[in-house]
Amino acid sequence: MASRLPAAARRRQLLDVALAAFAEEGYAGVSMDRVAEAAGVTKPVLYQHFASKRALYLELVDDVADRLESAVVKATADAASPREQVEAGFRVYFRFVTEHRDAHRLLFSTDSRRDHELLEAVLRVEATFARTIAALIDVPGLSDDDRLLLGHGIVGIAEVTSRQSVRSGRPIDPDATAHKVANLAWAGLRGIRRP
Repeated sequence: MASRLPAAARRRQLLDVALAAFAEEGYAGVSMDRVAEAAGVTKPVLYQHFASKRALYLELVDDVADRLESAVVKATADAASPREQVEAGFRVYFRFVTEHRDAHRLLFSTDSRRDHELLEAVLRVEATFARTIAALIDVPGLSDDDRLLLGHGIVGIAEVTSRQSVRSGRPIDPDATAHKVANLAWAGLRGIRRP
């Protein structure tokens, strides 16, 4: 069995172990027994931290989303111009996909698309990113609804590009991909005119 860890460290360890398990086997393929065994703890210890497999999975989705959103917000805040913000956001996203494949698979697995509650969690993540991006779109006179719509479009570009890379098995160069995709998105955003 694993040595005693402070509660926060144990929780972090359990999340990391569960992330690897869910990414490898999908939601349906993972049991709490499997997570406990992989973490080197008893099931009662696991249940002290998470009431159910679903609660564990949903917290994982939120955890992954929070880490990615924080990285995107920081990168865009540090950028010197709107164009650089666009590229910085894509760069962070594509680096995250490249360096944290398990986290990406968790968010965009087919399991999360089949189960209504799991899908709702992933859609909340996408909506959060869209709102974050919408706040960066600076077109005078553009309504908040239109900014949000464009934010969702940009999230879609990033998501589909990264899923294609994962599906094809060909790794992407985060910097080169961010540059190309940012050029596409920026050209589109530059074409948006005040209504």
